[in-house]
Amino acid sequence: MGKLLIVGTVAFDAIETPFGKTDKILGGAATFIGLAASQFDVDSAIVSVVGEDFPQEYLDLLTDRNIDISALEIVKGGKTFFWKGKYQNDLNSRETLITDLNVLANFNPVVPDDFKDAEVVMLGNLHPSIQLSVINQLKKRPRRIILDTMNFWMDNTWDELQEVIKHIDVLTINDEEARQLTQEYSLVKAAQKIYGMGPKYVVIKKGEHGALLFHKEQIFFAPALPLEEVFDPTGAGDTFAGGFAGYLAASDDSSFNNMKKAVIHGSNLASFSVEKFGTERMLSLEHKEIKDRLHQFKKLTQFDIELQ
Repeated sequence: MGKLLIVGTVAFDAIETPFGKTDKILGGAATFIGLAASQFDVDSAIVSVVGEDFPQEYLDLLTDRNIDISALEIVKGGKTFFWKGKYQNDLNSRETLITDLNVLANFNPVVPDDFKDAEVVMLGNLHPSIQLSVINQLKKRPRRIILDTMNFWMDNTWDELQEVIKHIDVLTINDEEARQLTQEYSLVKAAQKIYGMGPKYVVIKKGEHGALLFHKEQIFFAPALPLEEVFDPTGAGDTFAGGFAGYLAASDDSSFNNMKKAVIHGSNLASFSVEKFGTERMLSLEHKEIKDRLHQFKKLTQFDIELQ
């Protein structure tokens, strides 16, 4: 059983889409990553911070899925990170209405001793200095260090972001962010530039249009499964990252072919995440559903063709 270390936010979200809206519900990058990774045979731990207002029932949801929360700091008298957003009709564009950092503003991550030798480290979207601090606490070089980031850090912490990117193996970002990071419109050229920054692999997420995996001259594309209903895309990218990292940690294989399988597993789990608000769908997910949908992915991408 592999070890997976997850670093990211555990938070409250309030979400509005064309299909409805919620009050404060469970959210955060580390939460979605952890729930997705829990579908695999891995020991995982979350490094994050919440306030005293964070409900015990949410903590129990994580521990019930064998996620170690000993490094989830609870700040007495503090308030948990809160994000509120509104999605437009196409669900591709959203407006951030509220971002309250609260206890996250002074977060200093502490990696638990049992996970300083984790085989895979998933650095969720956070300040680059926090991500680098986690890397510096590890006892040995993990098999894979995966980093997720966003345009906010490119705009405001460019130098720190460049420094942490030097130390990772896999960068996962969306297509808009890849273009901003490299100033290249072509995603192929963007991936080539990112190799020069440090990572060996680049995963570019394209939302409802799938995901691309780049490694040297090799490219793999995984489609997104066409769905009858999409309620809420919040956390879909983190769910993808959790499935990707969880599969890699469980499989003990870092070949390009296995990375391709990890992309499919991540895409598969992300397709469930969008079917309900927040983490609701991930909490009700059953193994048979995951297996059945993997077969759908296979049918979607498998074909026979005669080559002359």
